[in-house]
Amino acid sequence: MPKKEVGLFVGRFQPFHSGHLAAVEHALKQVNYLYIVVGSAQRSHERDNPFTAGERIMMIKAALDEAGVDARKWMLIPVHDAESHSVWTATLRSTVPRFDKVFSNDTLTIRLLKEEGIDVEAIPYLNRSEYSATNVRTRILERKDWEKLVPPAVARLVKELDGVGRVRSMINKDTEAE
Repeated sequence: MPKKEVGLFVGRFQPFHSGHLAAVEHALKQVNYLYIVVGSAQRSHERDNPFTAGERIMMIKAALDEAGVDARKWMLIPVHDAESHSVWTATLRSTVPRFDKVFSNDTLTIRLLKEEGIDVEAIPYLNRSEYSATNVRTRILERKDWEKLVPPAVARLVKELDGVGRVRSMINKDTEAE
């Protein structure tokens, strides 16, 4: 039976790592087209959200292009957070074109979308303890090898954007404020 569904994958991608790339590739095996939602689009220059939506979009596009993922099969869409969870699902539906299925492992996202009657599928994790954006940022802070956790194109962009310096300055700013 040919797949005809349109999928949606939501993340903050702070930064986009190899686990995210594996998730996109998994989703594209299940659907014909995938909307990749860059969540918390209004947030940047913070400890947990160091990169702008535009920078994250550049990272994702570069990583997918580098991996040879057919650009005709996906679209990136930035979406801002909403003040309440119920408003967020409405914002998502009004911002993103029609979709049939959502790919997510985030407990809250799954609950909110299932309550709206949306089909949600879990994504197989790629070594979750290693491949998480939190781990990437922590490794940057601790001056450990973080580049092996992200696609090469993302590592290049993080360096070009002085993302390493930005991540490190955010933690210093947070500790100074305490």
